[in-house]
Amino acid sequence: QVLLVESGGGLVQAGGSLRLSCAASGRTFSSYGMGWFRQAPGKEREFVAAISWGGGSTNYADAVKGRFTISRDNAKNTVYLQMVSLKPEDAAVYYCAKSFVRNAVTTVSGFGSWGQGTQVTVSS
Repeated sequence: QVLLVESGGGLVQAGGSLRLSCAASGRTFSSYGMGWFRQAPGKEREFVAAISWGGGSTNYADAVKGRFTISRDNAKNTVYLQMVSLKPEDAAVYYCAKSFVRNAVTTVSGFGSWGQGTQVTVSS
């Protein structure tokens, strides 16, 4: 069982930036796709971004395209989410997840391990 630990969340003004990190334990990190999801109060968990095992393929939710960038460093067992031009509607708990497969999948059901989440708050 892999352990995923997110960090980097916090309070930022609208238009600001944050970089989330997710450190993974274990030796299989580089073999699987990774993703970021978010969940706002009263809403379902939604897909944000995903990256394939080698980083060559990425997918983004329409709401974040052009503003968020997912990347990974397999040498450090870490996946990142760079967020710029943040909007109040981006506020949520952000979760990283490890996929069952090597591809950059976009559905909750495609991921088997989840972190505890990190809170992102965006003030208007």
